[in-house]
Amino acid sequence: MTHAELAKSIDQICHLKGDFLLRSGTRSHEYFDKYRFESQPILLKEIAEQMKLLIPKDTQVLAALEMGGIPIGTALSLTTGIPCAFIRKEAKEYGTCQFAEGIDIKGKKVCIIEDVITSGGQVLLSTEDIRGLGAIVHNVLCVINRGGPEAEAKLKAKELTLGSLFVRGDFA
Repeated sequence: MTHAELAKSIDQICHLKGDFLLRSGTRSHEYFDKYRFESQPILLKEIAEQMKLLIPKDTQVLAALEMGGIPIGTALSLTTGIPCAFIRKEAKEYGTCQFAEGIDIKGKKVCIIEDVITSGGQVLLSTEDIRGLGAIVHNVLCVINRGGPEAEAKLKAKELTLGSLFVRGDFA
């Protein structure tokens, strides 16, 4: 599948029109329902195949953000062999009481994996959390960057480089 064919498939499956409240608190007339493409094995596999080329060469761990980044991170891990950690928004209150689950990230070069980024707010919060655990974080990858240069600037201010498989302009 070409990049353009994948964009068309994602657009047809998950690009919704209407009135939506976004995580950032803003309203939008469009919404990318990522669970619609993440639940499709053929699309998820193709997304991972195309995204793996964007992973920085020195990445030791993929950090998949709850909840939408987890299917993407898992697919990328299966495709590349790079271990994946699962990053919660809040530490669970039972068992190990951690917010970074799976492989130890301390001292490792970590690439954050997210599905759709609009403002970058959750990425910034999660970056602070995992840096606090000793992870070395300078890279973020997402399937769709719908926030454009504004989101990239926010991340850059925190020494993060954003890579994306698609930007808002790739869709109708």
